[in-house]
Amino acid sequence: MKTVLIAIVALILLGGGGAGAYFYFMQPAEAATGASGEHEKAEKSAKKKDAHAVSSFVQLDPLILPIINKDGVTQVVSLVIVIETPDEAGKAQVTHMSPRLKDAFIQDMYGALSQEAMMRDGIIQVGALKNRLHKVSTHVMGEGVVNNVLLQVVQQRPM
Repeated sequence: MKTVLIAIVALILLGGGGAGAYFYFMQPAEAATGASGEHEKAEKSAKKKDAHAVSSFVQLDPLILPIINKDGVTQVVSLVIVIETPDEAGKAQVTHMSPRLKDAFIQDMYGALSQEAMMRDGIIQVGALKNRLHKVSTHVMGEGVVNNVLLQVVQQRPM
């Protein structure tokens, strides 16, 4: 009898906890945290702006760069770069200028990777690489044409 009573109390406690969790987690995030109506309006307007601001992407051909030091070629780095533009006009401009962009990337990366300016213990620092590629693309394309430089593949192969 005592075990039955303990089981019934345990079921009631578990059921109450489960129901409380259900009702708490099924509410929208604003209602659960008690956010104001102004916050909701600002969030909706930000979503509308994001819906109208559609980025376009241009994938460049893979770049293959050797890393050379005093002993010769030590590694080969392969990069697949995607350029993010704010609109279709920027996409067309980047597509048209892609040979010039690839040339600028190769010139800049060849020197930077060979001097190990962007490497730590033989491994490429991806954040520094992205920042450098973004600066080069902004220099070639001008301000406002390139939103971001995305790295799809960064592969290092020792020789």
